[in-house]
Amino acid sequence: MDTTQDPVTPTTTANWRFKVGVAIICLMLGSWLMVPLAAALDVPGSKVAALTGVLFISNKVLLLLVIAVMGKAGFAELKRKIGGYVSGMIPTPVDEVGPLRHRIGVVMFCLPLLVSFLEPYFDNFWPGLRPNLWQLQLLGDLMFVGSFFVLGGNFWEKAHALFVRKARVVSP
Repeated sequence: MDTTQDPVTPTTTANWRFKVGVAIICLMLGSWLMVPLAAALDVPGSKVAALTGVLFISNKVLLLLVIAVMGKAGFAELKRKIGGYVSGMIPTPVDEVGPLRHRIGVVMFCLPLLVSFLEPYFDNFWPGLRPNLWQLQLLGDLMFVGSFFVLGGNFWEKAHALFVRKARVVSP
C-alpha cells in the first residue's frame, strides 16, 4: 500500500484548519463594522476610540492565531486563491490606447489628485466654496480607480515601474 500523499490534494486536517483560518480572518474584518455601528448609535467618542484601540490590538492577536492555525500550507493556499481572483481584475496590456482615451484617462487620473491636494486650501481662500459631500469624494475616488482601467494595462506597468529602483525608460 502506498503511504505517500499527493502534494496537491489537501488533507482533511489542512482543510478544516484552512476553513477556521478564513473564519478568523472574516471575524477580524467584520469586527471593524462595530466602529461605524457604535458611531451611528451615538456612543460617546471616547468609547468609540477605546473600541478602535481594542480592535486594533485584538486583530493583531487574531492574525497571530490565524498564522498558527493555518500554517504555511494554509497561507500558500489562501495566497493562491486570492491571487487568482485579484489577477483577473487587473487590466491586461493592450497594443495601444488611442489618443482620446489616453487624454480622458489622464484627466480622470489627475483631477481627483489635484482636487484632493488643493481641497484643504479652498476654505482659506474661498470660504464656503466647496461642498463637503461624501458623494463627491466617493466620485473622485471612483474616478481615480477607473482611470487605471481607462488608461489600460500598459499604464499599470508604468505605474509599477515608479516603484522599481532599476527601472529604465525605453522610448519606441
